[in-house]
Amino acid sequence: MSKADRTRQVIIEKAASIFNHKGYSGTSMNDIMDATGLTKGCIYGNFQNKDEIAIAAFDYNFSYVTSIMRVKILEKQSAIEKLLTYPDTYRDFIRIPFIAGGCPILNTSTEADDTHPALKKRAVSALKFWQTGVEKIIARGIEAKEIRSNTNGAEFAVILTSLIEGAVMQAKITGRSNELDVTMDFLEKLIKNLKA
Repeated sequence: MSKADRTRQVIIEKAASIFNHKGYSGTSMNDIMDATGLTKGCIYGNFQNKDEIAIAAFDYNFSYVTSIMRVKILEKQSAIEKLLTYPDTYRDFIRIPFIAGGCPILNTSTEADDTHPALKKRAVSALKFWQTGVEKIIARGIEAKEIRSNTNGAEFAVILTSLIEGAVMQAKITGRSNELDVTMDFLEKLIKNLKA
């Protein structure tokens, strides 16, 4: 990795946490300069503008969460066990969050839905990627006769992601884990009811 690539990576990593905490509007170039110890000129030597940094930071945060979940899912054998990784993991989200500041999809989509088309597009793609992953687990489970054959993978993926994101939002705003516990208990039952 070249020095320029390393500098760019440092900017992304440091900015990722700031954007996830403060959002796009709340993050200033001074915040990024303070976190990285770099001058504005150095930062702009690696990125055209704040938008480009924000998009790279979102991609970094989403990739980080995805890699954590991928490892946990790959440790499981059956499709039901793989799906149960979601409630098992997100149940503890408020106590041991993957990323300081919360879920990057939730944070970005809440802020960017009407104000930042490029970030909104990234959040939509990330959500679709997540849902497609859930659909694939269900399809493999149906094929292995672990999941009922009449299960609609696309619908279940929407329900799973909606329950998780809604529970994370409530837990984040209240600072309580009760919302996560209740929702993850419900999601766990839904997943177990998919068994063939």
